[in-house]
Amino acid sequence: MTVNKDKTLPLILAIIISSTIVWSGINPAFPEVWIAEIVPIILIFLPLLITYKHFRFSNAAYLFMSCWLILHTVGAHYTFANVPFEWFSELIGSERNHFDRFAHFSIGFYAYPIAEYLSRKGHCSPFLAGLFGLCAIMAIAAGYEIIEWWYAVLAGGEAGIEFLGSQGDIWDAQQDMLADTLGAITSLIFFFFNKPYRTYTNAY
Repeated sequence: MTVNKDKTLPLILAIIISSTIVWSGINPAFPEVWIAEIVPIILIFLPLLITYKHFRFSNAAYLFMSCWLILHTVGAHYTFANVPFEWFSELIGSERNHFDRFAHFSIGFYAYPIAEYLSRKGHCSPFLAGLFGLCAIMAIAAGYEIIEWWYAVLAGGEAGIEFLGSQGDIWDAQQDMLADTLGAITSLIFFFFNKPYRTYTNAY
Protein backbone atom coordinates (compact mmCIF):
# COMPACT_ATOMS: atom_id res chain seq x y z
CA MET A 1 0.00 0.00 0.00
CA THR A 2 1.23 3.48 -0.81
CA VAL A 3 1.27 6.52 1.41
CA ASN A 4 0.04 9.89 0.24
CA LYS A 5 2.68 12.46 1.18
CA ASP A 6 1.12 15.41 -0.62
CA LYS A 7 0.21 17.82 2.17
CA THR A 8 -0.43 20.79 -0.11
CA LEU A 9 -4.19 20.33 -0.54
CA PRO A 10 -4.99 19.84 3.18
CA LEU A 11 -2.92 22.95 3.98
CA ILE A 12 -4.66 25.06 1.35
CA LEU A 13 -8.08 23.87 2.52
CA ALA A 14 -7.21 24.63 6.16
CA ILE A 15 -6.17 28.18 5.20
CA ILE A 16 -9.35 28.73 3.18
CA ILE A 17 -11.58 27.44 5.98
CA SER A 18 -9.77 29.48 8.65
CA SER A 19 -10.03 32.62 6.52
CA THR A 20 -13.73 32.00 5.89
CA ILE A 21 -14.40 31.60 9.61
CA VAL A 22 -12.63 34.89 10.36
CA TRP A 23 -14.55 36.67 7.58
CA SER A 24 -17.83 35.13 8.72
CA GLY A 25 -17.40 36.55 12.22
CA ILE A 26 -17.01 40.13 10.98
CA ASN A 27 -20.36 41.90 11.35
CA PRO A 28 -22.61 38.86 10.86
CA ALA A 29 -26.28 39.53 10.11
CA PHE A 30 -27.38 38.03 13.45
CA PRO A 31 -24.54 37.64 15.98
CA GLU A 32 -26.54 35.21 18.13
CA VAL A 33 -27.34 33.08 15.09
CA TRP A 34 -23.70 33.21 13.98
CA ILE A 35 -22.55 31.85 17.35
CA ALA A 36 -25.05 28.98 17.17
CA GLU A 37 -24.10 28.18 13.56
CA ILE A 38 -20.33 28.43 14.04
CA VAL A 39 -20.22 26.03 17.02
CA PRO A 40 -20.63 22.87 14.88
CA ILE A 41 -17.98 24.23 12.50
CA ILE A 42 -15.45 24.52 15.32
CA LEU A 43 -16.44 21.10 16.70
CA ILE A 44 -15.53 19.53 13.36
CA PHE A 45 -12.64 21.69 12.20
CA LEU A 46 -10.54 21.73 15.37
CA PRO A 47 -10.48 17.93 15.85
CA LEU A 48 -9.41 17.55 12.21
CA LEU A 49 -6.50 19.91 12.85
CA ILE A 50 -5.54 18.25 16.13
CA THR A 51 -5.66 14.67 14.82
CA TYR A 52 -4.01 15.42 11.46
CA LYS A 53 -0.62 14.03 12.53
CA HIS A 54 -2.17 10.92 14.04
CA PHE A 55 -4.54 9.99 11.23
CA ARG A 56 -4.46 11.57 7.81
CA PHE A 57 -7.53 11.14 5.67
CA SER A 58 -7.17 10.99 1.93
CA ASN A 59 -7.10 14.28 0.08
CA ALA A 60 -10.48 13.41 -1.41
CA ALA A 61 -11.92 13.06 2.10
CA TYR A 62 -10.53 16.45 3.14
CA LEU A 63 -11.97 18.01 0.01
CA PHE A 64 -15.40 16.52 0.73
CA MET A 65 -15.32 17.67 4.36
CA SER A 66 -14.24 21.19 3.40
CA CYS A 67 -17.34 21.72 1.27
CA TRP A 68 -19.70 21.76 4.26
CA LEU A 69 -17.28 23.67 6.49
CA ILE A 70 -17.10 26.50 3.95
CA LEU A 71 -20.77 26.56 2.93
CA HIS A 72 -22.02 26.43 6.52
CA THR A 73 -19.64 29.20 7.56
CA VAL A 74 -20.91 31.41 4.74
CA GLY A 75 -24.48 30.65 5.83
CA ALA A 76 -23.59 31.56 9.41
CA HIS A 77 -22.53 35.03 8.28
CA TYR A 78 -25.63 35.91 6.27
CA THR A 79 -28.09 33.35 7.74
CA PHE A 80 -28.95 30.70 5.18
CA ALA A 81 -32.14 32.34 3.96
CA ASN A 82 -30.27 35.55 3.12
CA VAL A 83 -27.10 34.33 1.40
CA PRO A 84 -26.75 36.15 -1.97
CA PHE A 85 -27.89 33.20 -4.06
CA GLU A 86 -30.61 34.80 -6.16
CA TRP A 87 -28.94 33.79 -9.42
CA PHE A 88 -29.68 30.13 -8.71
CA SER A 89 -33.28 30.82 -7.69
CA GLU A 90 -33.76 32.74 -10.93
CA LEU A 91 -32.11 29.93 -12.87
CA ILE A 92 -34.62 27.33 -11.64
CA GLY A 93 -37.56 29.74 -11.45
CA SER A 94 -37.95 29.60 -7.68
CA GLU A 95 -38.59 32.34 -5.13
CA ARG A 96 -36.95 30.34 -2.34
CA ASN A 97 -33.26 30.69 -1.46
CA HIS A 98 -31.87 27.17 -1.95
CA PHE A 99 -28.40 27.81 -0.53
CA ASP A 100 -29.29 25.78 2.57
CA ARG A 101 -30.12 22.78 0.37
CA PHE A 102 -26.58 22.83 -1.03
CA ALA A 103 -25.19 23.06 2.50
CA HIS A 104 -27.29 20.10 3.60
CA PHE A 105 -26.24 18.15 0.51
CA SER A 106 -22.60 18.76 1.47
CA ILE A 107 -23.22 17.43 4.99
CA GLY A 108 -23.82 14.09 3.33
CA PHE A 109 -20.24 14.17 2.02
CA TYR A 110 -19.09 13.19 5.52
CA ALA A 111 -20.20 9.65 4.76
CA TYR A 112 -16.98 9.40 2.74
CA PRO A 113 -14.51 10.05 5.62
CA ILE A 114 -16.62 7.93 7.97
CA ALA A 115 -16.44 4.99 5.58
CA GLU A 116 -12.77 5.63 4.87
CA TYR A 117 -11.84 5.68 8.55
CA LEU A 118 -13.72 2.48 9.38
CA SER A 119 -12.38 0.57 6.38
CA ARG A 120 -8.77 1.75 6.73
CA LYS A 121 -8.77 0.89 10.43
CA GLY A 122 -10.06 -2.57 9.56
CA HIS A 123 -13.16 -2.27 11.72
CA CYS A 124 -15.36 -3.69 8.97
CA SER A 125 -15.54 -4.37 5.26
CA PRO A 126 -15.73 -1.41 2.84
CA PHE A 127 -19.38 -2.26 2.11
CA LEU A 128 -20.37 -2.20 5.78
CA ALA A 129 -18.27 0.93 6.30
CA GLY A 130 -20.20 2.65 3.50
CA LEU A 131 -23.52 1.45 4.89
CA PHE A 132 -22.59 2.72 8.35
CA GLY A 133 -21.55 6.07 6.84
CA LEU A 134 -24.92 6.40 5.13
CA CYS A 135 -26.88 5.50 8.27
CA ALA A 136 -24.72 7.82 10.39
CA ILE A 137 -25.44 10.77 8.10
CA MET A 138 -29.16 10.04 8.11
CA ALA A 139 -29.14 9.91 11.93
CA ILE A 140 -27.13 13.13 12.17
CA ALA A 141 -29.51 14.81 9.73
CA ALA A 142 -32.52 13.90 11.85
CA GLY A 143 -30.74 14.96 15.04
CA TYR A 144 -29.76 18.32 13.57
CA GLU A 145 -33.35 19.08 12.57
CA ILE A 146 -34.41 18.45 16.17
CA ILE A 147 -31.68 20.80 17.41
CA GLU A 148 -32.79 23.45 14.92
CA TRP A 149 -36.38 23.22 16.17
CA TRP A 150 -35.23 23.31 19.80
CA TYR A 151 -33.04 26.40 19.29
CA ALA A 152 -35.73 28.21 17.27
CA VAL A 153 -38.25 27.69 20.09
CA LEU A 154 -35.80 28.85 22.77
CA ALA A 155 -34.47 31.86 20.84
CA GLY A 156 -37.83 32.92 19.50
CA GLY A 157 -38.38 36.06 17.46
CA GLU A 158 -36.52 36.83 14.26
CA ALA A 159 -33.32 35.10 15.38
CA GLY A 160 -35.18 31.83 15.89
CA ILE A 161 -36.83 32.12 12.48
CA GLU A 162 -33.52 32.88 10.76
CA PHE A 163 -31.78 29.95 12.45
CA LEU A 164 -34.57 27.57 11.48
CA GLY A 165 -34.42 28.83 7.90
CA SER A 166 -37.56 27.06 6.72
CA GLN A 167 -38.64 30.06 4.63
CA GLY A 168 -42.28 29.05 5.01
CA ASP A 169 -41.74 25.52 3.66
CA ILE A 170 -43.73 23.07 5.78
CA TRP A 171 -41.61 20.19 4.44
CA ASP A 172 -38.30 21.96 5.01
CA ALA A 173 -36.98 19.48 7.60
CA GLN A 174 -37.83 16.47 5.43
CA GLN A 175 -36.27 18.01 2.33
CA ASP A 176 -33.15 18.94 4.27
CA MET A 177 -32.79 15.34 5.45
CA LEU A 178 -33.29 14.13 1.89
CA ALA A 179 -30.53 16.48 0.70
CA ASP A 180 -28.23 15.09 3.43
CA THR A 181 -28.99 11.54 2.32
CA LEU A 182 -28.45 12.27 -1.37
CA GLY A 183 -25.14 13.91 -0.56
CA ALA A 184 -24.08 10.82 1.38
CA ILE A 185 -25.00 8.51 -1.49
CA THR A 186 -23.08 10.72 -3.93
CA SER A 187 -19.93 10.72 -1.81
CA LEU A 188 -20.13 6.96 -1.25
CA ILE A 189 -20.22 6.39 -4.99
CA PHE A 190 -16.88 8.19 -5.12
CA PHE A 191 -15.71 6.19 -2.10
CA PHE A 192 -16.22 2.84 -3.82
CA PHE A 193 -14.76 4.23 -7.04
CA ASN A 194 -11.62 5.73 -5.42
CA LYS A 195 -11.05 2.85 -2.95
CA PRO A 196 -9.03 4.93 -0.42
CA TYR A 197 -8.86 1.88 1.85
CA ARG A 198 -6.48 0.31 -0.71
CA THR A 199 -4.21 3.25 -1.47
CA TYR A 200 -3.68 4.82 1.94
CA THR A 201 -2.08 3.48 5.07
CA ASN A 202 -2.60 4.69 8.64
CA ALA A 203 1.05 5.55 9.25
CA TYR A 204 1.98 9.21 8.67
